[in-house]
Amino acid sequence: MIPTETTFRFSAKHATKLIAVIIIAWVLVSCSSSTKTSSSSSGRYSISQDGPPSEYLDVSQIPDAVPKPTKRSKSGNPKSYVVFGKRYYVMDSSKGYKARGIASWYGKKFQGHRTSSGEPYDMHGMTAAHKTLPLPTYVRVTNLKNGRQVVVKVNDRGPFHEGRIIDLSHTAAIKLGVKGTGTGLVEVEAIDPSQSLPAPQASTTATTVPLLPTPAKPIGLYLQLGAFISVQNAMRLKNKVNAALNARNETTLASVSNIEKNGQQYYRVRLGPLSDTDHADTLMQTLTENGFVRHSIVVE
Repeated sequence: MIPTETTFRFSAKHATKLIAVIIIAWVLVSCSSSTKTSSSSSGRYSISQDGPPSEYLDVSQIPDAVPKPTKRSKSGNPKSYVVFGKRYYVMDSSKGYKARGIASWYGKKFQGHRTSSGEPYDMHGMTAAHKTLPLPTYVRVTNLKNGRQVVVKVNDRGPFHEGRIIDLSHTAAIKLGVKGTGTGLVEVEAIDPSQSLPAPQASTTATTVPLLPTPAKPIGLYLQLGAFISVQNAMRLKNKVNAALNARNETTLASVSNIEKNGQQYYRVRLGPLSDTDHADTLMQTLTENGFVRHSIVVE
């Protein structure tokens, strides 16, 4: 068909409308993007690196959390949830929970924002985050290096950094003596609120808190890759791991040790004792890059 003048006018008219629609859509998308950017710039991730509060706070005036019977959070206790592609299963009960691992802390970056239990995060309070304990749960945290203890209310989820067992509020970290180093080796034990506890002490600064007796056995930090009934399987894994570590010029190598549990001998493939958590982080990254994704922090 040969186009007429009317056809040209019709095409030009609709082309103009189409261009106008495209321009309007672009403006709306730009505004939406701008709004998101503006919102996030004032949100919990507006600070690129987490840190302590700007003002000085005398933590000796902040008492430990006081355990009391509390209803489970409706929002904080799904059967399971996924973070960074990994699924976590929330425990039905905290009864009898006791574990050792690495503690970290979080502060200014999350101040005032909603925790998993629905409460606003307060870095000046005596709270903590845990991946699987029911929310809320009261726990006693012991620094295995210096014997200091605090009682905190677990009301949030985390930490999701590999190898960490609990994330303490900034104040709890100071009182426990792990704020300066960033991390610490701790024992976490759930508290039954129905049991009577000593009244919280006000003077619990790093310089005045009483210390527990020094453990007779030094605390060791290990990275465990597996436990086997067969010593041959343990040796096979050890050799594979050490081949990968040697290729990276890593001087810390895996070894096999045996342990008896419930009348059964197990052969553990482990690296350690390690000097600090930074070394453990480096080794975990190296192992993961070489396909050894099953490993866990062991503190004993």
